Amino acid sequence: MTENSQTMNHVIDEFRAFFGIQDMPFSLVPNTRYYVALPSHNECFSMLLFAIAAGDGFSKVTGEVGTGKTLLCRRLLNSLNEKTHYSAYIPNPRLSPVELKRAVAKELQVKDLGWVSDQNLLDEINKRLIDLAKQGKKVVLVIDEAQALPENSLEELRLLTNLETETQKLMQIVLFGQPELDEILALHHFRQLRQRITFSHCLDRLNKTGIGQYIHHRMTVAGYNGDPVFDKSTIDLLHKATLGTPRLINIVCAKALLIAFSKGQQKVKKAMVRTALKDTEGVDCHRGWLFG
Repeated sequence: MTENSQTMNHVIDEFRAFFGIQDMPFSLVPNTRYYVALPSHNECFSMLLFAIAAGDGFSKVTGEVGTGKTLLCRRLLNSLNEKTHYSAYIPNPRLSPVELKRAVAKELQVKDLGWVSDQNLLDEINKRLIDLAKQGKKVVLVIDEAQALPENSLEELRLLTNLETETQKLMQIVLFGQPELDEILALHHFRQLRQRITFSHCLDRLNKTGIGQYIHHRMTVAGYNGDPVFDKSTIDLLHKATLGTPRLINIVCAKALLIAFSKGQQKVKKAMVRTALKDTEGVDCHRGWLFG
């Protein structure tokens, strides 16, 4: 370990000890321990569980950048019982139709995939799905960042949901994407796919109350046990500047905590949040928060 890395680790240890925490509470890593069951996310999660239990073909979740789609996606995958469900996950779907089918086949652990021709991919996927159905397992394919799917690959997904027995779909598909996904699906030539989406939800940003709950939950999960570090005035400022976007809240709160630590203060002041906001891309700087 180099001297610089030792120094960095020492500073992080001091930071954690100063606030009495074990983890960094506002990390951008989608750790499901930090999932906050706020109304919009809770409603969406319940909807997804119901849709999967019902066995329908497509479900769709959309939300602006940074609203917690990936965290919700991970929570869904973690919640599926391995005895009754087989989950497949594609995090980066910028794939051609053939590449998409190969990615699905790999997730399904299709045997001897390297020897399967492109023309026979769908047949091999179908065989594997039938085999999993005989084992009593429902297959759930989860695709994150679905707005990045090329249009012809989206159509391939529709064909994959054609795979079925007389009584059930062999694979259910859950799409997570930015609002651009809705714009793509609204195109006339996707009307067949659109009709197969039986459950759909749009994630909301957080309101002021939600921001307070969100920050308190993350601090508590990280190990903090004390009076609120962020008071009402800082919550109000965060709401104005971030518009309730969780990712931006994480970034700003992490910086504000660091500023408080550097000043030897265990409470974050409004001026500290303002300083953090000035150093953060993507915040709304047109609503007067800079001078409020």
